[in-house]
Amino acid sequence: MASLALDPAYRRVEVDEFLAMDFGGAKAELVDGVILMMAGGSEVHSRVAVDITVALRSRLRGTGCRPYNSDLATRTEKRTIRFPDVSVHCNDPATPENRNKQLLGDPRVVVEVLSPSTASQDQTVKLQEYQALAGMRDILLVDPETERVRLVSRDREGNWQARWIDAGADVPIPSLNIVIPHQEIFARD
Repeated sequence: MASLALDPAYRRVEVDEFLAMDFGGAKAELVDGVILMMAGGSEVHSRVAVDITVALRSRLRGTGCRPYNSDLATRTEKRTIRFPDVSVHCNDPATPENRNKQLLGDPRVVVEVLSPSTASQDQTVKLQEYQALAGMRDILLVDPETERVRLVSRDREGNWQARWIDAGADVPIPSLNIVIPHQEIFARD
């Protein structure tokens, strides 16, 4: 990426341009104006992301908060767009004026399901970007291999606290005042 970004012939892409692009079914993220294609996920990655979305939806119905899958973008910097595996937006995001939007502002919660090829990036670069969002309260980094979850939460003073939830333990999401049972996140049925 660095050599492409430094090439004077390369023009960085703006967020609105990026969101209007058709990648023909492929997925991409925008990082500081540079388009990066994303690899497809594995069966376990997809299953865990869907299970979390389903668990969140049933618990959030009627609260004014709604979970979204990785089709909804999150703007983390001026020219950076991420597609978290799961994001939760509150304040009744499912309004008619939001129907066709790809960006809804800061999510309250994001979930990244870790994979061997993205775990380092998710736990460093993306984590810092998510923490910089004013509306962000909880970030879950889910490891399907060990069935552990790293919960990174903003406390009342605005400081971030991180802890690993042990394999087999239920996962609290403090800002939503809910708990998702371990067996719902890592269901194998």
